[in-house]
Amino acid sequence: MMKTLKLIKSDPYLKPYASAIQGRYDYALRREKELVGEQTLSEWANGYMYFGLHKTQDGWILREWAPNATAIYVVGDFNAWEKREDYRLYALENGVWECKLPLDAMHHGEHYKLLVEWLGGAGERIPSYAKRVVQDEGSKIFSAQVWDVEPYEWRNKKKRKKCSIDGAGLYIYECHIGMSGEEEKVATYEEFRLNVLPRIHKLGYNCVQIMAIQEHPYYGSFGYHVSNFYAASSRFGTPEELKRLIDDAHGYGMYVIMDIVHSHAVKNELEGLGNFDGTGYQYFHGGARREHPAWDSLCFNYGKNEVMHFLLSNCKFWLDEYDFDGFRFDGVTSMIYLSHGLGEDFNGYDSYYNLNQDGDAICYLTLANKLIHQVKKHAITIAEEMSGMPGLACPFKDGGMGFDYRLAMGIPDFWIKYIKEVRDEDWRAGHILYEMTNRRADERTISYAESHDQALVGDKTIIFRLVDADMYWHFEHGHATYMVDRGIALHKMIRLITASTNNGGYLNFMGNEYGHPEWIDFPRQGNGWSHKYARRQWSLVDNERFFYHDLNAFDQQMMHVLQHEMNVKKDSIVPLWDKEGDQVVAFMRGELIFVFNWNGMRSFVDYGFLAPEGKYKVLLNTDSKQFAGFGLSDDSLEHFTQYDALYESEHKGWLRLYLPARSAMVLKRIDK
Repeated sequence: MMKTLKLIKSDPYLKPYASAIQGRYDYALRREKELVGEQTLSEWANGYMYFGLHKTQDGWILREWAPNATAIYVVGDFNAWEKREDYRLYALENGVWECKLPLDAMHHGEHYKLLVEWLGGAGERIPSYAKRVVQDEGSKIFSAQVWDVEPYEWRNKKKRKKCSIDGAGLYIYECHIGMSGEEEKVATYEEFRLNVLPRIHKLGYNCVQIMAIQEHPYYGSFGYHVSNFYAASSRFGTPEELKRLIDDAHGYGMYVIMDIVHSHAVKNELEGLGNFDGTGYQYFHGGARREHPAWDSLCFNYGKNEVMHFLLSNCKFWLDEYDFDGFRFDGVTSMIYLSHGLGEDFNGYDSYYNLNQDGDAICYLTLANKLIHQVKKHAITIAEEMSGMPGLACPFKDGGMGFDYRLAMGIPDFWIKYIKEVRDEDWRAGHILYEMTNRRADERTISYAESHDQALVGDKTIIFRLVDADMYWHFEHGHATYMVDRGIALHKMIRLITASTNNGGYLNFMGNEYGHPEWIDFPRQGNGWSHKYARRQWSLVDNERFFYHDLNAFDQQMMHVLQHEMNVKKDSIVPLWDKEGDQVVAFMRGELIFVFNWNGMRSFVDYGFLAPEGKYKVLLNTDSKQFAGFGLSDDSLEHFTQYDALYESEHKGWLRLYLPARSAMVLKRIDK
């Protein structure tokens, strides 16, 4: 008799769909066996060691998969970009081509491409496994580059925190290398390593998530229109400089994960895979499924074994070659639904099992998670997925897809809606807490109030929604307006309740912690190719005259309290108080009590609610003057619960506090 998968057992609402869940599980096992035989996924996913350009003791060897090609030549600086027989590739089996060249046939730094011929046409192509791709400043044309340097010597492989994140939680600093500097230009790996990494470490985040690593022809795509999946973007520097950045982050004890884009690819043919061997369906679907209807990009065909090998090998490559600690998988919703999730409401379990799912994409993601954790036991995988498909972040053995976390994408949408549409006096404290904690109990999530998505042109950051134009003239001490005071207070409270209720992790986008002014707008024709809005103004946060400095100090203290005083794995959220008329809510996690007064009109003196009896001290108060608050409370005072005979058997008493309007505090029980 077949054993029922744990995912189905844990959720009775999934029982009607047991056959579909079991079918996905069985298909992943069958497909894995078909792909790897008696090997493990990790032993099999070594495409980057075979394909692409490699230097050996005897010379150079280059291999490529191009089943529709009739001839392939290497052209480059070394042969005046001319088609020559001594640089010709020869066909092996299954569409694989190979070329062996002497050592003096090419040299470090030289540019090259493949000249691919097919019946009825030909074109220059960048090798699909190229590890170094650069753009000529004059012509703007991209080419592969011969990269022949000594292997990087890692110094800090053992210094990352490993399993400590299970208890402390995963606190992610999402960043973009190019826009991380203050100058109006593309910043580099080195500048980020020297200038930004120390800031992240000082703030207390234990994980750096880097966007736009895989090479992409259009800078303004934020890295999401990938052309060269094995090449770290050269616009930021060299491979060794990226490795040094990752190495230094590990030295700080931080994990480093990357945004990996396997959900689609850029349509470009000269830079990417769009028409690599003369067919549009080599890596991608043919017909109506080839192009993504909303993203102007191409959709991978995960049903092809060669595509699986290409993408799974890509996962291993970044872990192996660059020592990344995992991935945030972009566009998972688009991958797993035939409709790409467009126009779907996902308002019931039927939405997840209605034949709108791409079984091959689900299989790919399942095997990718399995592979990644074979390569690195402590690797981190996060799914950017908005439909809420059950089992996404459950182990494969239990019937899930194997992600460690899923992004809680409903939370930023909630905050946008609340700020835009609900009057301050109608903010319901209990409803806010519910929205922060509305999730599947068996899946870990990454909570966030805003990410890069909410900072782009066409949207607004939280601070801009709250303060608007007053930020330009009144964000200096002594010049605040009501809008500024209100915005700063809510900015801190929103981040605190979002982070403190996390079910595994919390994410912040670079600069949002201190309320970075203005939006993100990458250089484009519409703005005169300006970098003015594609940078981070660190001088603002370093200037103690401005409120940015105070918001940064709050974020740093919040990180310290949450990571050192709270165990997200063990400390469940226990509601203590919710009074809608007062707009006050309180909950407990472990020995910590979190109290929020969302009321903008009323402060409360001796406000009482039931809490475990004992003595409490204040660890964090959003109203503290050092955090741009009014400092209305004396946080050095210790607070004692007051005895009530009615609750003696429950070991509870009344905790009475002064709660200023629009403020929150964190208290710790220090004597039971």
